[in-house]
Amino acid sequence: MKFEHINVKEAVRYMGMGNNKPDERTALLIDECEKELLKVIEPKFVYRVFDVAHKENGVEVIGTPLFLGGNDICRHLEGCSKCVLFAATISSGVDRKLRAYEAEDMAKAMIADCLASAAVEQVCDIVDNTVKEKLSGYNQTWRFSPGYGDLPISVQRVFLDVLNAQKFIGLNATENNILTPRKSVTAIIGLSKNEISKGRRGCACCNMRKVCQFRKRGDHCGF
Repeated sequence: MKFEHINVKEAVRYMGMGNNKPDERTALLIDECEKELLKVIEPKFVYRVFDVAHKENGVEVIGTPLFLGGNDICRHLEGCSKCVLFAATISSGVDRKLRAYEAEDMAKAMIADCLASAAVEQVCDIVDNTVKEKLSGYNQTWRFSPGYGDLPISVQRVFLDVLNAQKFIGLNATENNILTPRKSVTAIIGLSKNEISKGRRGCACCNMRKVCQFRKRGDHCGF
């Protein structure tokens, strides 16, 4: 899998510009950073489907040591008999490029960081579409990641072990449960034979809600 472009519109929104068009200088920097990132981006993902058992204080992922604790993940998987666990990344080469920009040019570093965030979201969208195609008999929820709401981020390392993500896509977690490469995502998608409520996801489930720049501007990240 290879990217030919990055979703620049989404990256611009991450930069705090909303739907405004970047000025000429910024547009040139975006174009330059996109071209450089495309040289090092290696989109990768792995996913597995599991049965789940609903417990009073969380959700058990059957056949694994993984327990998803908290009220928010219970609500997220309400009515679901199965779940998809997935991990996605765009490679350690992106990390090296971002560090180089941080040492040389902070404007490019900020732009490249936003472009890289948009790129990993593109990989997640590919996973979403793959699940829809392969498991078309199920309705699926939106993505819910460790650290959202009261689902503890401490499940991160077990989550990766269950997927064997270290072997398949080179994704690891530090002792502090930070993903490396850093432009990576782990998430859970619920699967149900019944219709799933389309209620808005919202800030209540996001662990960044207290410091989110989108909320401060009265905007929304799309989560």
